[in-house]
Amino acid sequence: MRLGANLAAVTLALAVANAASDSSSSSMAPIEVRGNAFFKKGSDKRFYIRGVDYQPGGTGELVDPLADTEICKRDVENFKELGLNAIRVYTVDNTKDHDECMKMLADAGIYLILDVNTPKASISRFNTECSYNANYLQHVFATVDAFQKYDNLLGFFAGNEVINDKDTTETAPYVKAVVRDMKKYMKAKKYRKIPVGYSAADVAENRVLAAQYFNCGDDEDARIDMLGVNDYSWCGSKTFRTSGYSEKMNLYEGYSVPIFLSEYGCNTMPGAREFGEVSSIFSEKMSSLFSGGLAFEYSMEGNNFGLVEIKGGKVKKLEDFENLKKQYAEAKDPEGDAGYSKDGKPASCPPYDKGTWDADTKLPEMPKDAEAFFKGKTPKPNSLDLETQSNCGGLKDSGDSSAKGGSSSSASSASSGATATAKAESSSSAAPESSSSAAGAYNAARVPLAFYWVLGAASYLI
Repeated sequence: MRLGANLAAVTLALAVANAASDSSSSSMAPIEVRGNAFFKKGSDKRFYIRGVDYQPGGTGELVDPLADTEICKRDVENFKELGLNAIRVYTVDNTKDHDECMKMLADAGIYLILDVNTPKASISRFNTECSYNANYLQHVFATVDAFQKYDNLLGFFAGNEVINDKDTTETAPYVKAVVRDMKKYMKAKKYRKIPVGYSAADVAENRVLAAQYFNCGDDEDARIDMLGVNDYSWCGSKTFRTSGYSEKMNLYEGYSVPIFLSEYGCNTMPGAREFGEVSSIFSEKMSSLFSGGLAFEYSMEGNNFGLVEIKGGKVKKLEDFENLKKQYAEAKDPEGDAGYSKDGKPASCPPYDKGTWDADTKLPEMPKDAEAFFKGKTPKPNSLDLETQSNCGGLKDSGDSSAKGGSSSSASSASSGATATAKAESSSSAAPESSSSAAGAYNAARVPLAFYWVLGAASYLI
């Protein structure tokens, strides 16, 4: 009988452990795209993003904030105080483990929007064709492998402000090719349908053309599932009309996938930011097209956009923090479906127009060496030192650590109209040490919780 009791105790302990491990990835309903809105799986209530952009250290010091449990514990408490349901992270290290931080976020009801690039592994504006190579895609796919298992992963950004002025539109086909490759890769791996999008600079000359281009064509895999817009036009005491927000509603009318502000929060006025735009973002003035937004940014970096100041690991909340907290608390989600479009059509592709829109509708073919990742080869995770932008040739086991391309980590520099300094192309990509095969093995090895309870009960009868 003692043997049976001991066995029962062991199996019941295993049951508890299994339940705890289940909660790390299954405590939140995944976000789905329906028409031009977000919904939680199994719910008919729209989901609106109310979040912040999060990259402590900015461009000065590349740190993966989701791999440091102490940083996560510290900052998740502030996320909860702000009333957030989402954060955006620009750069992660896909050799690290992120289970604990992702569980902390899930326990707080917070989703992650993740950029898949890093400053050295991304599409370059200055060497675009070369930067789209098998080594780069290996990095992207390894990041996808590492994060796809988390139910609170809302979606991926395949690029951030790669088009950042009127002269960089020729990069668009390569970014769109990355969208295509990511979506086809996830289909091949039988992952859940995770939204893939693009975060766009608010460039007056081509913002509408870019939005149309990334949502056009017959290949559904090459079309984005969501569009982020980095917009800093609402400054100080401006209004829905004087900020240009009302004009944006006209510009994007009829867009068939969710749009949200992937960065907002102008800082050109003296004093703390009031975040007066929040009341409009979460109102029926915008809800037929927009699904919330992310305030730029959590930590104070060199560009003076922070909600908090971090020194010596200690966090000091600034007036901006309190103002955003108040605005989020007062802004309620619109009721009902809020006018979203259930069955919109993809956009028409903008025609090639030299000097205005230098992007062909024909996309580059995926580099031949990357085909191996669709045939059983596991993408190798690499650290933040990996440099892929100049690796024009075939697949290499590792890249050198010198950055030669035109991208940089973009979490710490503001976009578009916020400052005179344009922000460089996105950074973002990393994932836990687990690759797709490791994640698959983990899921395959999980045993139904009921099995342990049955085994435990049977043990008492021995």
